[in-house]
Parts: sequence; structure tokens; C-alpha cells
Amino acid sequence: MNTLSGRRTRVLAAITLTAGLTLVAACTSSGDGGSGSKTASGGVQLVKAGQLTTCTHLPYPPFQSEIDGKVQGFDVSLIDLVAADLGVKQAIVDTPFENFKTGAFLNSEQCDLAAAGMTITEERKKNVDFSDPYFNATQGVLVDKKSGITSLADVKAKGKKLGAQAQTTGEDYAKQQGFDPVSFESSDAVLSGLRSGQVQAVVIDYPVVQGWLKDKANADAFKVVDNVSTGEQYGFTVKKGNTELLAAINKAIADSKADGTYKKLYEKWIGPYDAAAASASPSAS
Repeated sequence: MNTLSGRRTRVLAAITLTAGLTLVAACTSSGDGGSGSKTASGGVQLVKAGQLTTCTHLPYPPFQSEIDGKVQGFDVSLIDLVAADLGVKQAIVDTPFENFKTGAFLNSEQCDLAAAGMTITEERKKNVDFSDPYFNATQGVLVDKKSGITSLADVKAKGKKLGAQAQTTGEDYAKQQGFDPVSFESSDAVLSGLRSGQVQAVVIDYPVVQGWLKDKANADAFKVVDNVSTGEQYGFTVKKGNTELLAAINKAIADSKADGTYKKLYEKWIGPYDAAAASASPSAS
């Protein structure tokens, strides 16, 4: 997922109505949650009273992006479910992606969790605790239709330029395949590079490609030539040892898959439901 950003950290409103759900963020009658307490339902400790504070890095559609003044997307909607279970609201903090890998904003208690379409890796596990995987991700290769490129290997064979988002698993994969990809700071910049002809092909998480191709202009200009399975799974992260919040996140993920909410959110934000992408399980991580 995303990269470093020079932007100042900012808090953004992210209270949404997800498909088929109304998320109620009221004080709990038991007194465990509510606007005046940092203890939410289930004994979950929060960094700020009355809200579940989420670190993310924008934009990364369809997982999180600012739409009509609100941060929305698949990740946002899933964490809304966690917040609803805890009896609080979700608030989002836009931060540099580097802090996700180190857990800096979690350790400094600026955020309760991080949600950023982030791949679970052993290196990252050294600094943060991951939730159960909630999404199986593949790497999509999107090319300009006029380029004549028919596969990732063809990019190199034809001497074309490949783009990727900096400090992501997509960029890592490209380098492992012997490419020296042009690095872009955000997913939006990756797409701009393809549109402008700075690169003729890009490698990035396939759900992002799916989101781009919902736009007719993009669908007319670009096509997918490869969808590479790299065994990647997305997870949400919490500060090491925060077992109560981790359990709440895992419960919300499991419940959403059991009651059909996950499928509705998938169709809303990503596209036609892909059971293979949704079949991530703890045993597969």
C-alpha cells in the first residue's frame, strides 16, 4: 500500500452509512463507553474518549479516499463496524505510511489502530500486531492500450517503463522481477503517470485497478494484462499487546462475513463479489 507523504497530519470526519446498515454511535447505557470515557464496550481502551481513532494514508481507493468531504471506502466501512460494536464513532487521521510499518502513531497513542490496505508481512509484525486477514490481494498490471504490451514480461521485452507506488509490496514485487520501476508517492500519482505517458504500465494492488476501471475514460484507455497472485493478505494493525481491541476487530470481521455485510460492502466499494478475495482466514496468514 501507500508511501511517505509530506503532508501535515490531519484528522478527517469519517462517519458513514454503509450498505444496509445504520451505524449508531451513542453513549452506552452501561457506562462502559460514551463520550466521557476512554473505556469502550468490552473494556477496550481508547486514546480519545468517545471515538475510535484510525490512522490511514490517503488516497487509496477503494479502501480509503476523501469523497464529498468525507473519508470513505472499504476499510473505513469495516472499521465503522468495529466502532459501532464499541459504542463510539470512528475518526480518521491521515498520516505518512512509514508510520504504519514502525507503529509510531500507535505507540505514541495518536491512534487506536491503522487501516490502510496494508499487507501482512513478517517484518511489519515485529512492530505491530495484525488483525485476522480480511482481504486476499493480488497485483494487477495495467497498461496503456496503445502500448502493445500484453503481459508484465512484455513490459521489459518491449523496453517500456513500469510504474509503481513507492514503499509498497507492488514496488517490491516489480524489483524482484528485475524491474527498476518509476516510483510514485500515491496511487493517484501512479494513475497520473500512466495517463501522461510517463510510464506505459503500472503494477499495483488489483482492487485499486478495479476502482480505476469503474471510470469509463480509464476503461477506454487502459487494460489489465496480468493479475499476479503474490500470496498477500491485508490486515488492520494495533499497538503490540492491545489484545482487547484486536479481539474486537477480529469479531467485527468474522461477524460481517457471517451475516452478509462484508459481501455488501465489497460490492459497494470494490466491484462484483470475489469469494476468493474474501476467503482470507487466520490459518492462511
